[in-house]
Amino acid sequence: STGSNNFSNGDIIESFSPVDGKLIGKVKTTTRTDYDKVMDAATKAFLSFRDIPAPQRGEIVRQFGNKLRALKEPLGKLVSYEMGKSLQEGYGEVQEMIDICDFAVGLSRQLNGQTIPSERPGHVMREQWHSLGIVGIISAFNFPVAVWAWNTALAWICGDVCVWKPSEKAPLCGIACQNIAAEVFKANNLPEGISCLINGDYKVGELMTKDTRVPLISATGSIRMGKIVAQE
Repeated sequence: STGSNNFSNGDIIESFSPVDGKLIGKVKTTTRTDYDKVMDAATKAFLSFRDIPAPQRGEIVRQFGNKLRALKEPLGKLVSYEMGKSLQEGYGEVQEMIDICDFAVGLSRQLNGQTIPSERPGHVMREQWHSLGIVGIISAFNFPVAVWAWNTALAWICGDVCVWKPSEKAPLCGIACQNIAAEVFKANNLPEGISCLINGDYKVGELMTKDTRVPLISATGSIRMGKIVAQE
């Protein structure tokens, strides 16, 4: 579920490569109307996704990791070309995405709770964890794909859905990751709202940080930005 579509009236972000200065592509920013559509899709998807057993959610993440393995070269090249880091660093960033998927798959079978003795004879207390809901992710320019994956792989196995605002300086990396995830969800007959994308500058991020429907925000950026997000 993307934050903008062909009918969006949002402003245009032009992505220029720092490698050669050429225009790579153009992306429409998310309007308030677009944002509300995304949040509706995420909220609806959460209601069904949280009921899927955690190991089965881990299987989805496993498939996503395998998809990244198959697309490591083109995605790594895109990271390098759009963000400007070396090609090997671009490949390395995708490898970090693959690694966190492997970690999350194992963790999906370890979401344990404690069994606690009770003062009542023949009784114990059981600790049970529940999914939070929508997890908002705001990532920075220097790691345009890995930071998102670190957050979203763990959120998914916990039964949470994600809304991601990538850096406006690397919007095409965000779209590429969203398309990869969407293929996995479609193949498993899962709603696309499990992984959502919104595009734009800090104003779009503020829509999410001020939204009471989002119980958790993971934000990567400056100290100044972190303090503002924490207050909101």
